Amino acid sequence: MANSVSPKKVLMICGDYMEDAEAMVPFQALQAYGLSVDAVCPGKKSGDICRTAIHLASPRQTYAEYRGHNFTLNATFDEIDASTYDGLVIPGGRAPEYLALNESVLNLVTHFAKSGKPIASICHGQLILAAAAATSDVIKGRKVTAYPTVGPVLIAAGAHWVQPETLASCTVDGNLITAASYSGHAECIRHFIKALGATVTGSNKRILFLCGDYMEDYEVFVPFQSLEALECCSVDAVCPNKKAGDTCPTAVHDFEGDQTYSEKPGHDFTLTANFHDVDASSYDALVIPGGRAPEYLSLDPAVIKLVKHFMDAGKPVASICHGQQILSAAGVLKGKKCTAYPAVKLNVVLGGATWLEPDPIDCCFTDGNLVTGAAWPGHPQFIAQFMSLLGVQRGWMLNSKSRREHVAYRVK
Repeated sequence: MANSVSPKKVLMICGDYMEDAEAMVPFQALQAYGLSVDAVCPGKKSGDICRTAIHLASPRQTYAEYRGHNFTLNATFDEIDASTYDGLVIPGGRAPEYLALNESVLNLVTHFAKSGKPIASICHGQLILAAAAATSDVIKGRKVTAYPTVGPVLIAAGAHWVQPETLASCTVDGNLITAASYSGHAECIRHFIKALGATVTGSNKRILFLCGDYMEDYEVFVPFQSLEALECCSVDAVCPNKKAGDTCPTAVHDFEGDQTYSEKPGHDFTLTANFHDVDASSYDALVIPGGRAPEYLSLDPAVIKLVKHFMDAGKPVASICHGQQILSAAGVLKGKKCTAYPAVKLNVVLGGATWLEPDPIDCCFTDGNLVTGAAWPGHPQFIAQFMSLLGVQRGWMLNSKSRREHVAYRVK
Protein backbone atom coordinates (compact mmCIF):
# COMPACT_ATOMS: atom_id res chain seq x y z
CA MET A 1 0.00 0.00 0.00
CA ALA A 2 1.43 3.37 -0.94
CA ASN A 3 1.96 6.01 1.70
CA SER A 4 -1.01 8.40 1.60
CA VAL A 5 0.38 10.99 4.00
CA SER A 6 3.24 13.45 3.90
CA PRO A 7 6.49 11.82 5.03
CA LYS A 8 8.09 12.83 8.28
CA LYS A 9 10.74 15.51 7.85
CA VAL A 10 14.30 15.50 9.15
CA LEU A 11 16.75 18.39 9.14
CA MET A 12 20.49 17.86 8.79
CA ILE A 13 22.95 20.61 9.73
CA CYS A 14 25.90 20.60 7.35
CA GLY A 15 29.15 22.51 7.00
CA ASP A 16 32.35 22.52 4.99
CA TYR A 17 34.60 19.59 5.88
CA MET A 18 31.97 17.65 7.75
CA GLU A 19 32.91 13.96 7.68
CA ASP A 20 31.93 12.52 4.31
CA ALA A 21 30.19 9.30 5.42
CA GLU A 22 28.63 10.97 8.46
CA ALA A 23 26.71 13.22 6.09
CA MET A 24 25.77 10.97 3.19
CA VAL A 25 24.93 7.71 4.98
CA PRO A 26 22.17 9.12 7.20
CA PHE A 27 21.03 11.50 4.45
CA GLN A 28 20.40 8.72 1.93
CA ALA A 29 19.46 5.97 4.39
CA LEU A 30 16.66 8.02 5.93
CA GLN A 31 15.31 8.88 2.48
CA ALA A 32 15.34 5.19 1.57
CA TYR A 33 13.19 4.51 4.63
CA GLY A 34 10.61 7.02 3.37
CA LEU A 35 11.61 10.17 5.25
CA SER A 36 12.03 13.62 3.74
CA VAL A 37 15.51 14.96 4.57
CA ASP A 38 16.63 18.58 4.14
CA ALA A 39 20.36 19.30 4.29
CA VAL A 40 21.26 22.92 5.06
CA CYS A 41 24.36 24.97 5.81
CA PRO A 42 24.61 28.53 7.21
CA GLY A 43 25.42 31.02 4.48
CA LYS A 44 24.52 28.59 1.69
CA LYS A 45 21.43 27.82 -0.35
CA SER A 46 19.85 24.84 -2.06
CA GLY A 47 22.11 23.53 -4.83
CA ASP A 48 25.31 24.80 -3.21
CA ILE A 49 27.92 22.26 -2.14
CA CYS A 50 29.78 21.52 1.06
CA ARG A 51 33.24 20.06 0.80
CA THR A 52 33.63 16.95 2.93
CA ALA A 53 36.50 15.25 4.73
CA ILE A 54 37.36 11.57 4.99
CA HIS A 55 38.76 10.63 8.38
CA LEU A 56 40.75 7.41 8.51
CA ALA A 57 42.61 5.49 11.19
CA SER A 58 46.32 6.25 11.00
CA PRO A 59 49.60 4.92 12.44
CA ARG A 60 50.09 8.47 13.69
CA GLN A 61 48.75 9.67 17.02
CA THR A 62 45.52 10.91 15.47
CA TYR A 63 43.39 10.12 12.42
CA ALA A 64 44.35 11.14 8.89
CA GLU A 65 42.20 13.42 6.73
CA TYR A 66 41.58 13.36 2.98
CA ARG A 67 39.22 15.22 0.67
CA GLY A 68 35.87 13.51 0.25
CA HIS A 69 32.93 13.89 -2.12
CA ASN A 70 31.23 17.22 -2.74
CA PHE A 71 27.90 17.15 -0.89
CA THR A 72 25.01 19.02 -2.52
CA LEU A 73 22.59 20.84 -0.22
CA ASN A 74 18.89 20.53 -1.02
CA ALA A 75 17.45 23.37 1.09
CA THR A 76 18.32 26.96 2.00
CA PHE A 77 19.36 27.59 5.60
CA ASP A 78 17.74 31.02 5.89
CA GLU A 79 14.37 29.70 4.67
CA ILE A 80 13.84 26.74 6.99
CA ASP A 81 11.12 26.60 9.64
CA ALA A 82 12.37 24.38 12.45
CA SER A 83 8.83 23.73 13.70
CA THR A 84 8.03 21.76 10.52
CA TYR A 85 10.72 19.14 11.18
CA ASP A 86 10.36 15.98 13.27
CA GLY A 87 14.04 15.28 13.97
CA LEU A 88 17.58 16.62 13.65
CA VAL A 89 20.83 15.01 12.43
CA ILE A 90 24.27 16.50 13.14
CA PRO A 91 27.24 14.98 11.25
CA GLY A 92 30.77 15.18 12.63
CA GLY A 93 34.06 16.05 11.02
CA ARG A 94 35.67 19.49 11.25
CA ALA A 95 32.53 21.49 10.41
CA PRO A 96 31.16 21.42 13.99
CA GLU A 97 34.19 23.44 15.18
CA TYR A 98 32.89 26.54 13.41
CA LEU A 99 29.19 25.67 13.40
CA ALA A 100 29.34 25.62 17.22
CA LEU A 101 30.09 29.37 17.05
CA ASN A 102 27.01 30.15 14.93
CA GLU A 103 24.09 31.54 16.95
CA SER A 104 21.50 30.47 14.37
CA VAL A 105 22.76 26.88 14.52
CA LEU A 106 22.64 26.88 18.32
CA ASN A 107 19.09 28.27 18.24
CA LEU A 108 18.06 25.42 15.93
CA VAL A 109 19.55 22.80 18.24
CA THR A 110 17.88 24.43 21.25
CA HIS A 111 14.51 24.29 19.47
CA PHE A 112 14.77 20.55 18.89
CA ALA A 113 16.02 19.93 22.45
CA LYS A 114 13.23 21.91 24.12
CA SER A 115 10.55 20.33 21.93
CA GLY A 116 11.76 16.83 22.78
CA LYS A 117 12.23 15.95 19.12
CA PRO A 118 14.82 13.24 18.32
CA ILE A 119 18.38 14.46 17.84
CA ALA A 120 21.06 12.19 16.36
CA SER A 121 24.61 13.54 16.60
CA ILE A 122 27.79 11.74 15.67
CA CYS A 123 31.51 12.03 16.36
CA HIS A 124 32.52 15.72 16.57
CA GLY A 125 28.91 16.85 16.04
CA GLN A 126 28.59 16.80 19.82
CA LEU A 127 30.68 19.99 19.93
CA ILE A 128 27.55 21.78 18.75
CA LEU A 129 25.51 20.15 21.52
CA ALA A 130 28.10 21.31 24.06
CA ALA A 131 27.95 24.88 22.76
CA ALA A 132 24.13 24.88 22.90
CA ALA A 133 24.29 23.70 26.53
CA ALA A 134 25.32 27.23 27.56
CA THR A 135 21.74 28.44 27.02
CA SER A 136 19.66 25.26 27.32
CA ASP A 137 19.60 21.81 28.88
CA VAL A 138 20.55 20.02 25.67
CA ILE A 139 23.07 17.71 27.33
CA LYS A 140 23.26 18.74 31.00
CA GLY A 141 23.04 15.55 33.05
CA ARG A 142 22.43 13.51 29.89
CA LYS A 143 24.39 10.43 28.86
CA VAL A 144 26.46 11.34 25.83
CA THR A 145 29.21 9.61 23.88
CA ALA A 146 31.35 10.96 21.02
CA TYR A 147 34.74 10.63 19.43
CA PRO A 148 36.99 10.29 22.53
CA THR A 149 38.75 13.66 22.08
CA VAL A 150 35.39 15.44 22.42
CA GLY A 151 34.90 14.02 25.93
CA PRO A 152 36.52 16.86 27.93
CA VAL A 153 34.31 19.46 26.23
CA LEU A 154 31.16 17.47 26.93
CA ILE A 155 32.12 16.98 30.55
CA ALA A 156 32.73 20.73 30.92
CA ALA A 157 29.28 21.36 29.41
CA GLY A 158 27.65 19.21 32.11
CA ALA A 159 27.07 15.99 30.22
CA HIS A 160 27.33 12.54 31.76
CA TRP A 161 30.23 11.35 29.61
CA VAL A 162 30.08 7.77 28.32
CA GLN A 163 33.51 6.59 27.20
CA PRO A 164 33.02 4.69 23.90
CA GLU A 165 34.18 1.09 24.16
CA THR A 166 34.73 1.08 20.39
CA LEU A 167 34.27 3.62 17.62
CA ALA A 168 30.99 1.85 16.82
CA SER A 169 29.55 2.75 20.23
CA CYS A 170 26.20 4.51 20.44
CA THR A 171 24.39 5.95 23.48
CA VAL A 172 20.70 6.77 23.86
CA ASP A 173 19.26 9.06 26.54
CA GLY A 174 15.65 9.94 25.87
CA ASN A 175 15.40 11.86 22.60
CA LEU A 176 19.20 12.23 22.37
CA ILE A 177 21.14 9.66 20.31
CA THR A 178 24.92 10.04 20.10
CA ALA A 179 27.54 7.91 18.34
CA ALA A 180 31.32 7.86 18.46
CA SER A 181 32.00 7.69 14.71
CA TYR A 182 30.64 6.56 11.35
CA SER A 183 31.31 2.96 12.43
CA GLY A 184 28.23 3.31 14.63
CA HIS A 185 25.85 4.42 11.88
CA ALA A 186 23.71 1.29 11.89
CA GLU A 187 22.82 1.47 15.58
CA CYS A 188 22.50 5.25 15.54
CA ILE A 189 20.11 5.24 12.57
CA ARG A 190 18.12 2.35 14.03
CA HIS A 191 17.52 4.25 17.29
CA PHE A 192 16.76 7.48 15.43
CA ILE A 193 14.02 6.03 13.22
CA LYS A 194 12.50 4.30 16.25
CA ALA A 195 12.44 7.63 18.08
CA LEU A 196 10.64 9.10 15.07
CA GLY A 197 7.95 6.44 15.41
CA ALA A 198 9.04 3.85 12.86
CA THR A 199 8.10 0.21 12.75
CA VAL A 200 10.10 -1.98 10.39
CA THR A 201 8.99 -5.54 9.77
CA GLY A 202 9.89 -8.42 7.49
CA SER A 203 11.13 -11.98 7.81
CA ASN A 204 14.80 -12.21 8.71
CA LYS A 205 16.90 -11.97 5.56
CA ARG A 206 20.61 -12.62 5.13
CA ILE A 207 22.26 -10.29 2.65
CA LEU A 208 25.70 -10.69 1.09
CA PHE A 209 27.84 -7.82 -0.26
CA LEU A 210 30.39 -8.64 -2.95
CA CYS A 211 33.32 -6.30 -2.31
CA GLY A 212 36.69 -5.53 -3.85
CA ASP A 213 39.55 -3.09 -3.65
CA TYR A 214 38.62 0.39 -4.88
CA MET A 215 34.90 -0.18 -4.98
CA GLU A 216 33.17 3.21 -4.74
CA ASP A 217 33.08 4.51 -1.17
CA TYR A 218 29.41 5.58 -1.01
CA GLU A 219 28.26 2.56 -3.02
CA VAL A 220 29.35 0.19 -0.30
CA PHE A 221 28.96 2.25 2.89
CA VAL A 222 25.48 3.67 2.24
CA PRO A 223 23.62 0.44 1.31
CA PHE A 224 25.61 -1.69 3.77
CA GLN A 225 24.92 0.52 6.79
CA SER A 226 21.35 1.26 5.67
CA LEU A 227 20.54 -2.45 5.58
CA GLU A 228 22.61 -3.17 8.69
CA ALA A 229 20.34 -0.72 10.55
CA LEU A 230 17.32 -2.97 9.90
CA GLU A 231 16.72 -5.40 12.75
CA CYS A 232 14.96 -7.75 10.32
CA CYS A 233 18.11 -8.23 8.22
CA SER A 234 21.68 -9.42 8.76
CA VAL A 235 24.45 -8.32 6.42
CA ASP A 236 27.85 -9.79 5.51
CA ALA A 237 30.57 -8.37 3.28
CA VAL A 238 33.18 -10.53 1.54
CA CYS A 239 36.04 -10.09 -0.92
CA PRO A 240 37.99 -12.78 -2.82
CA ASN A 241 41.26 -13.73 -1.13
CA LYS A 242 40.35 -11.82 2.03
CA LYS A 243 38.87 -12.79 5.38
CA ALA A 244 36.72 -11.27 8.11
CA GLY A 245 38.46 -8.27 9.67
CA ASP A 246 40.49 -7.48 6.56
CA THR A 247 39.80 -4.18 4.83
CA CYS A 248 39.20 -3.03 1.27
CA PRO A 249 40.35 0.45 0.28
CA THR A 250 37.59 2.41 -1.44
CA ALA A 251 37.52 5.11 -4.11
CA VAL A 252 35.69 8.46 -4.03
CA HIS A 253 34.16 9.02 -7.47
CA ASP A 254 32.80 12.53 -7.93
CA PHE A 255 31.59 14.87 -10.64
CA GLU A 256 33.77 17.96 -10.63
CA GLY A 257 33.49 19.45 -14.12
CA ASP A 258 35.82 17.10 -15.98
CA GLN A 259 34.76 14.90 -18.90
CA THR A 260 34.57 11.93 -16.55
CA TYR A 261 34.41 11.46 -12.81
CA SER A 262 37.40 12.20 -10.60
CA GLU A 263 38.86 9.71 -8.12
CA LYS A 264 40.21 10.29 -4.62
CA PRO A 265 41.01 7.80 -1.82
CA GLY A 266 38.06 6.81 0.32
CA HIS A 267 37.45 5.13 3.67
CA ASP A 268 38.75 1.65 4.43
CA PHE A 269 35.84 -0.80 4.52
CA THR A 270 36.05 -3.72 6.98
CA LEU A 271 34.89 -7.13 5.77
CA THR A 272 32.71 -9.28 8.02
CA ALA A 273 33.13 -12.79 6.61
CA ASN A 274 35.62 -15.04 4.79
CA PHE A 275 35.00 -15.26 1.05
CA HIS A 276 36.05 -18.89 0.66
CA ASP A 277 33.86 -19.98 3.58
CA VAL A 278 30.70 -18.37 2.18
CA ASP A 279 27.78 -20.71 1.51
CA ALA A 280 25.73 -18.80 -1.06
CA SER A 281 22.70 -20.98 -0.40
CA SER A 282 22.49 -19.60 3.14
CA TYR A 283 21.98 -16.03 1.88
CA ASP A 284 18.74 -14.56 0.62
CA ALA A 285 20.06 -11.67 -1.45
CA LEU A 286 23.17 -10.12 -3.02
CA VAL A 287 24.43 -6.52 -3.37
CA ILE A 288 27.18 -5.52 -5.82
CA PRO A 289 28.75 -2.06 -5.32
CA GLY A 290 30.34 -0.20 -8.22
CA GLY A 291 33.65 1.62 -8.51
CA ARG A 292 36.78 0.07 -10.03
CA ALA A 293 36.57 -3.27 -8.19
CA PRO A 294 34.13 -4.87 -10.69
CA GLU A 295 36.79 -4.65 -13.44
CA TYR A 296 38.89 -7.32 -11.79
CA LEU A 297 36.16 -9.14 -9.86
CA SER A 298 34.47 -9.97 -13.18
CA LEU A 299 37.55 -12.07 -14.09
CA ASP A 300 37.29 -14.28 -10.98
CA PRO A 301 35.56 -17.65 -11.60
CA ALA A 302 34.48 -17.88 -7.94
CA VAL A 303 32.78 -14.50 -8.20
CA ILE A 304 31.00 -15.53 -11.41
CA LYS A 305 29.79 -18.75 -9.77
CA LEU A 306 28.49 -16.80 -6.77
CA VAL A 307 26.58 -14.31 -8.90
CA LYS A 308 25.08 -17.06 -11.05
CA HIS A 309 23.78 -18.80 -7.93
CA PHE A 310 21.75 -15.77 -6.85
CA MET A 311 20.43 -14.96 -10.33
CA ASP A 312 19.61 -18.56 -11.27
CA ALA A 313 17.77 -19.02 -7.97
CA GLY A 314 15.75 -15.84 -8.53
CA LYS A 315 17.01 -14.30 -5.30
CA PRO A 316 17.01 -10.48 -5.00
CA VAL A 317 20.15 -8.95 -6.51
CA ALA A 318 20.98 -5.23 -6.40
CA SER A 319 23.85 -3.88 -8.52
CA ILE A 320 24.89 -0.27 -9.03
CA CYS A 321 27.09 1.77 -11.37
CA HIS A 322 30.03 -0.38 -12.61
CA GLY A 323 28.76 -3.43 -10.70
CA GLN A 324 26.87 -4.44 -13.83
CA GLN A 325 30.23 -5.34 -15.41
CA ILE A 326 30.14 -8.44 -13.18
CA LEU A 327 26.55 -9.27 -14.15
CA SER A 328 27.48 -9.01 -17.83
CA ALA A 329 30.56 -11.21 -17.40
CA ALA A 330 28.44 -13.79 -15.57
CA GLY A 331 26.03 -14.00 -18.49
CA VAL A 332 22.98 -13.35 -16.34
CA LEU A 333 21.65 -10.22 -18.08
CA LYS A 334 20.11 -11.93 -21.10
CA GLY A 335 16.48 -10.86 -21.42
CA LYS A 336 16.74 -8.43 -18.51
CA LYS A 337 16.03 -4.71 -18.47
CA CYS A 338 18.97 -2.95 -16.90
CA THR A 339 20.61 0.40 -16.27
CA ALA A 340 24.15 1.25 -15.15
CA TYR A 341 26.65 4.07 -15.24
CA PRO A 342 26.46 5.26 -18.89
CA ALA A 343 30.06 4.17 -19.59
CA VAL A 344 28.99 0.59 -18.78
CA LYS A 345 26.21 0.59 -21.43
CA LEU A 346 28.41 -1.46 -23.79
CA ASN A 347 28.79 -4.24 -21.20
CA VAL A 348 25.05 -4.28 -20.55
CA VAL A 349 24.04 -4.39 -24.21
CA LEU A 350 26.65 -7.01 -25.15
CA GLY A 351 25.45 -9.01 -22.15
CA GLY A 352 22.06 -9.33 -23.82
CA ALA A 353 20.06 -6.88 -21.70
CA THR A 354 17.71 -4.13 -22.78
CA TRP A 355 19.40 -0.84 -21.88
CA LEU A 356 17.42 1.57 -19.68
CA GLU A 357 18.71 5.14 -19.94
CA PRO A 358 19.49 6.62 -16.50
CA ASP A 359 18.00 10.07 -17.07
CA PRO A 360 18.36 11.59 -14.56
CA ILE A 361 21.41 9.84 -13.12
CA ASP A 362 19.58 8.87 -9.90
CA CYS A 363 17.13 6.61 -11.79
CA CYS A 364 16.93 3.00 -10.60
CA PHE A 365 14.90 0.13 -12.03
CA THR A 366 13.55 -3.24 -10.89
CA ASP A 367 13.09 -6.11 -13.36
CA GLY A 368 12.00 -9.30 -11.64
CA ASN A 369 14.60 -10.13 -9.00
CA LEU A 370 17.11 -7.54 -10.25
CA VAL A 371 17.50 -3.93 -9.07
CA THR A 372 19.98 -1.78 -11.00
CA GLY A 373 21.12 1.79 -10.47
CA ALA A 374 23.40 4.14 -12.39
CA ALA A 375 25.35 5.89 -9.62
CA TRP A 376 25.37 6.74 -5.91
CA PRO A 377 22.94 9.72 -6.19
CA GLY A 378 20.26 7.05 -6.75
CA HIS A 379 20.81 5.26 -3.43
CA PRO A 380 17.43 6.19 -1.87
CA GLN A 381 15.59 4.57 -4.80
CA PHE A 382 18.11 1.75 -5.08
CA ILE A 383 17.83 0.73 -1.42
CA ALA A 384 14.06 1.21 -1.27
CA GLN A 385 13.47 -0.98 -4.34
CA PHE A 386 15.81 -3.63 -2.94
CA MET A 387 13.99 -3.61 0.41
CA SER A 388 10.75 -4.10 -1.49
CA LEU A 389 12.12 -7.30 -3.05
CA LEU A 390 13.21 -8.41 0.43
CA GLY A 391 9.65 -7.94 1.72
CA VAL A 392 10.66 -5.27 4.22
CA GLN A 393 7.72 -3.16 5.37
CA ARG A 394 7.81 0.15 7.19
CA GLY A 395 5.27 2.08 9.20
CA TRP A 396 5.27 5.53 10.80
CA MET A 397 3.34 7.03 13.66
CA LEU A 398 1.73 10.17 12.30
CA ASN A 399 1.86 13.67 13.71
CA SER A 400 -1.85 14.12 14.38
CA LYS A 401 -4.23 15.13 17.10
CA SER A 402 -4.84 11.53 17.89
CA ARG A 403 -1.21 10.19 18.24
CA ARG A 404 -2.69 6.68 17.91
CA GLU A 405 -3.09 6.93 14.14
CA HIS A 406 -0.73 4.64 12.27
CA VAL A 407 0.00 3.86 8.65
CA ALA A 408 1.97 0.91 7.29
CA TYR A 409 3.07 0.59 3.73
CA ARG A 410 5.30 -1.48 1.58
CA VAL A 411 8.29 0.13 -0.07
CA LYS A 412 7.59 0.86 -3.71
